[in-house]
Amino acid sequence: MIAANNVTLRVGKKALFEEVNIKFTEGNCYGLIGANGAGKSTFLKILSGQLEPTKGDVTITPGQRLSFLEQDHFKYDAYSALDTVIMGNARLYEIMKEKEALYAKEDFTDEDGIRASELEGEFAEMNGWEAESDAEQLLNGLGIESEFHYSLMGDLSGSQKVKVLLARALFGNPDILLLDEPTNHLDLDAIEWLEEFLINFDNTVIVVSHDRYFLNKVCTQIADIDYGKIQLYAGNYDFWFESSQLLVKQMKEANKKKEEKIKELQEFISRFSANASKSKQATSRKRALEKIQLDEIKPSSRKYPYIDFRPNREIGNEVLQVEGLSKTVDGVKILDNLTFTLGREDKVAFVGSNEQAVTMLFKILMGEEEPDEGTYKWGVTTTQAYFPKDNTKEFDSDLTIADWLTQYSEIKDVTYVRGFLGRMLFAGEDGVKRVRVLSGGEKVRCLLSKMMISGANILVLDEPTNHLDMESITALNNGLIKFPGVLLFTCHDHQFVQTTANRIMEILPNGELIDKITTYDEYLASDVMARKRHVYNMTEEDN
Repeated sequence: MIAANNVTLRVGKKALFEEVNIKFTEGNCYGLIGANGAGKSTFLKILSGQLEPTKGDVTITPGQRLSFLEQDHFKYDAYSALDTVIMGNARLYEIMKEKEALYAKEDFTDEDGIRASELEGEFAEMNGWEAESDAEQLLNGLGIESEFHYSLMGDLSGSQKVKVLLARALFGNPDILLLDEPTNHLDLDAIEWLEEFLINFDNTVIVVSHDRYFLNKVCTQIADIDYGKIQLYAGNYDFWFESSQLLVKQMKEANKKKEEKIKELQEFISRFSANASKSKQATSRKRALEKIQLDEIKPSSRKYPYIDFRPNREIGNEVLQVEGLSKTVDGVKILDNLTFTLGREDKVAFVGSNEQAVTMLFKILMGEEEPDEGTYKWGVTTTQAYFPKDNTKEFDSDLTIADWLTQYSEIKDVTYVRGFLGRMLFAGEDGVKRVRVLSGGEKVRCLLSKMMISGANILVLDEPTNHLDMESITALNNGLIKFPGVLLFTCHDHQFVQTTANRIMEILPNGELIDKITTYDEYLASDVMARKRHVYNMTEEDN
């Protein structure tokens, strides 16, 4: 059990949290949610001891071990992946290293023998003999192949480091597990594995995530941060959403009835207060009026952008023809003879772990890269808008947000352009911010404004939900569902893919394309998945 007791945190004059009292108990997985800036990550840091509150304290059941997902991707660069995972249980790792040092001594004394015996006993109690196999099992489950288990963290890619650090947090069956955005940079297979792990995890979990499907799958309770307070709701994310909306509706209805009663009492008092025969009744109604208190209904701190992609022209029957497209990068063929045709109603999600291949395909289709072989042809009625995974070049400028967006608009009117920025929650003086200094989420919202103002009838989006909060993801999801044009996109958000796509494509590690007209859930349940894993294993053996 872990509890926050009267926790207050002030940043300058602003109170991020005020007198928070909450208890997280064993056997539950809590989804910690709230708008951007509400303090979700900050609260996890307070619980983990990385940050001291201004007032109050955090208590943990004596003897329980807390583990959290490290955010510093360079902290363990000098250690192997396997050692990094085992270091998740600091005491166990200390014992292992002390044992190694003792047994390596040339002048092994009687005192050393006694100490070694003590360490061996503690080591056995902590299931130390299974430590390496347990760590390897976690790494394999998250998609880190055995050949990388003894590689230094400094030699791994960014996505591999994320997986190792996640395995480190999960290692050794911690009593309390704190996870801040654990699905970031994970492929859908790794997310699915993590979901099953957390569902079967018996201890306390507190997780921050923007993935609605993930929260629905793993959470037993939702802890909602709003206006510096935390309110607990039983159930998953969807149940929280319905419950919170119902609560507000009920409070509004109760207030409406109270307002009607207040009006009725006020009218009676006004009519009869001067009437001697009715004065007692008027006085009685005054007392009743004083007792009626309207419920305070604070507007939520959450803000939803308005995302609406409206094509300037209707798309024709000829959309995109791809023939024999191949591309080799650093000696590895990542696209191998890709051939497919898009229709005017296609919304295609590219799924799977081969993200480099998908990004390269998108770059080729948008004219940023040339294929080694093959051709592609867009229909004459098509216009494309592109959301790149790496947007660094887009914002390498000293332009203000308003001027930056104006350069992409056919209509140069300031009011017109600011209207699109307003939809994406850039209000007032935000328009004069320099694009170079924007946060990751602000840059994404700028790019979506650019896509809306383009009027394109084909949208190509490479991981558009990265850096977005839950409200923006929901708004983008709904906007793409309503979009009447053609979509090509990739995204790690299960619900986003399931509700948006009507066609699934996957580029396997051997470069082969799987192409199915189906929903994502149907694709995952199909025989194609077994075939995909078979091809993947064959490729690994060849390597």
